[in-house]
Amino acid sequence: MAIEINGKTIETTATGYLVNTEDWTKELAQELAKIEGIDALTQKHWDIIDYLREEYFNNAQNQPNERTILKAMSDKWGKATSKDTYDLFPQMPSKQGGKIAGLPESRRKGGY
Repeated sequence: MAIEINGKTIETTATGYLVNTEDWTKELAQELAKIEGIDALTQKHWDIIDYLREEYFNNAQNQPNERTILKAMSDKWGKATSKDTYDLFPQMPSKQGGKIAGLPESRRKGGY
């Protein structure tokens, strides 16, 4: 599968993850979000996306699980619940958020 954006073709895997993480841009993230059924990315979406990218690129390719994301967002937003993160990324914050953040597909199971 491929995505056309600004006259450039971006390759994705069969499951919709970027083949090359260096192709990621904020514009592409917005397009990936639309493909995932998320009409608009709010600041809270960006908080999670930025956190996932920071962890992956600056912490030995770490891909945080749901509990870790929730803890980080609680530190940032005040009290946060799983419902808060799933309202943003209904198909699982770590996986759907990671896809929109341009990260490789996570191979771990479960959320916690």
